Amino acid sequence: MSRKIFVSAKEVADRAGVSRSAVSRTFTPGASVSEETRRRVTEAAEALGYHVNHLARGLMRNESGIVCLIVSELDTPYRASLIRALTGQLQSASKIAMLINTDRSDDSVDQALRQAISYRADASIILSGMPDRSITDLCLKSGQRLVLINRDEDRDGALMINLNDRDAARRSFIALLRAGCRNFAFANSEAMTPSLMAREEGFRAAGREHGLEVTVERFGSTTYQSGAVLAQRLLTRETRPDAIFCVNDLLACGLMDAARFQFNLAVPSELCVVGFDDIEQASWTSYNLTTFAQPVDRIAAEAVAWLDQATPAQTNSRRLEADLVWRGSVRGG
Repeated sequence: MSRKIFVSAKEVADRAGVSRSAVSRTFTPGASVSEETRRRVTEAAEALGYHVNHLARGLMRNESGIVCLIVSELDTPYRASLIRALTGQLQSASKIAMLINTDRSDDSVDQALRQAISYRADASIILSGMPDRSITDLCLKSGQRLVLINRDEDRDGALMINLNDRDAARRSFIALLRAGCRNFAFANSEAMTPSLMAREEGFRAAGREHGLEVTVERFGSTTYQSGAVLAQRLLTRETRPDAIFCVNDLLACGLMDAARFQFNLAVPSELCVVGFDDIEQASWTSYNLTTFAQPVDRIAAEAVAWLDQATPAQTNSRRLEADLVWRGSVRGG
């Protein structure tokens, strides 16, 4: 005998011998209902396979609880850790995450977002510096609350969460200078998002403050493979760097492997390397990478807490610090 796909609250009420409103109170947190009524309703719901239609409830209150996560580079360790933190916080706040992948360059992102809006998504969190401003325009025009993470946009009605990337880059330069390094390089990708460029500009500015020129190389995306290519470019220069600040850890891992296995350089005695993100691989024995830890749990907590406010301020901005994590890829670390 097949079970009905949809079971109504009235059917539960009839089976339990209670009113329709008693069923509603049973499944409403904090509502008043006797223990006997709760037991009878719960048993009836279990027997019938009844589940509360939270989407319908939300739409009656003009809110669905759906939050879009607009993301690129889903397969990178840092992005995965941030998604994990955000989805955990959203679930704790009784919200549902809807993921939109922005890696494709066609109009699929716009279509996916419009579909999410048709489901009455309450908010969007943009985790990437890549999506066009038209995406944020569409979110705001649809009445969504909007959180922008590591994006260089000042938008009314949105929460902007950024890191103090320039200061982190300056601290990296000072750390390498104190380790005795004198030939500095910065390894970047061609993504050139605001956060990545802030690290590059901050590192170069610190070099100028100390009368030292920083060599900059950019290639591809922020991947392990790009790091290996950048190692080839930097370590074959006439003046070889003895210190390289990599724009992220994944790129740093590729660069370190190429430096050690293709150029036979010892890290850190011949080459000091600093990364950014503090992904799990950075702590592995084979890398032992000095890096900056992105405060992913705080980023997620700030984003969800702001979305959970009944009437958040029209415009908000948070600038968070990345902690320097000392390991063995820098002398004295």
